[in-house]
Amino acid sequence: MTVRLAITLALKEMLRNTPRFASISAVIALITVLILFLAGLGEGLALGNRQFLERIDGDLLVYQETADLQIAASQFDGSVLASIRRVDGVADLGALAFSSTVVEPLGGDAAASLEGERVALIGVEPGRPGLPAVREGRAFTSLDANEVIFGARAALFTGAEVGDVVTVRSTQGAVDERYDLRVVGIAGGQQYQISASILTPLATFERVRPRADAGVDPTRLLFDVVAVRAADGVEPATLKARIEREVRGVEAVDLVTAYTNVPGYTAQESTVNTQTFFTLIIGVLVVGGFFQIQTLQKVPQIGMLKAIGAGGGLIAWSTVLQIVFTNLVGVALGALGTAALAASFPPQVPIEFRPTNVGTAVAGLLVIGPAGGLVALRAALRVEPLTALGLGK
Repeated sequence: MTVRLAITLALKEMLRNTPRFASISAVIALITVLILFLAGLGEGLALGNRQFLERIDGDLLVYQETADLQIAASQFDGSVLASIRRVDGVADLGALAFSSTVVEPLGGDAAASLEGERVALIGVEPGRPGLPAVREGRAFTSLDANEVIFGARAALFTGAEVGDVVTVRSTQGAVDERYDLRVVGIAGGQQYQISASILTPLATFERVRPRADAGVDPTRLLFDVVAVRAADGVEPATLKARIEREVRGVEAVDLVTAYTNVPGYTAQESTVNTQTFFTLIIGVLVVGGFFQIQTLQKVPQIGMLKAIGAGGGLIAWSTVLQIVFTNLVGVALGALGTAALAASFPPQVPIEFRPTNVGTAVAGLLVIGPAGGLVALRAALRVEPLTALGLGK
């Protein structure tokens, strides 16, 4: 009975003062948009850094020991592959090399200009760990084929399709060189360091990648890291210890450790999380301040209710329900606004909404209303009827 009466009181007051409650709902909606975009942007940036490494079909990445887990600082030649392959428990392994290049516009007319889409260039071994699953087309036929697989975002940005011949532009020494490659497949998202990516066979990578010295022999295969897949029944931690013990000058880590050591990844995550935390704090203060002011403005009404016999439970339920209703309306409007804005953003904007992140953000937003309104609830319960009606001393 008390709850039903509290709902009636709460809704009647909200309907009679619609502009006042609509204004705080609008503020909560704006806070919701901000927090959801921060969550989406944080996930998008993190995904852009880790996506390729996270999806490698292996268990470990092996770096040069002195590289401090930085891919750009690690470099191997083919001899290390034979050494790692001899370690007991290694099921398969593949060399990976990373650089960047420019994919020139399709069609040829604009190819003579300096236009183009800069992408991450990744060299892989056909059929080995590191080569992503192809969702359209096929995989590579050989280690030196003039073929390329586009990640989904690279295909979206460039418009490349299976069967097209694309031109990649790389600086060799002081001269820009162009190489024609046939698109044989489209993979899923394969971002690396916030860039869309394309993949080539390792020997092709060595030939087309940018290099400071054009005189370097392109037939000598160099690469940055080695992806290792453990045999069935072998724990990755056990295999990591074996590799580091039996192969000199290497450091092996799991994939999570690998992508959290990508330059800027941890700092980026911390920055976005800090911004989200302080936005939630601001939300608590705004909501709490609004209901505190409103409670002070209706002290006489609360005093009258108490004077005619209304208990503290009725006052508390009515106050809490107003806070919850107002908060729900604001969060719902904010979520709808975020969805509408996100749909209008170009694909280059790295925003990624995942159910877990959105759910966590919405749960936090639903909590800030009641949390911020606790002060107002305390003030409402402390109202003395006679004092509120001006009859007390």
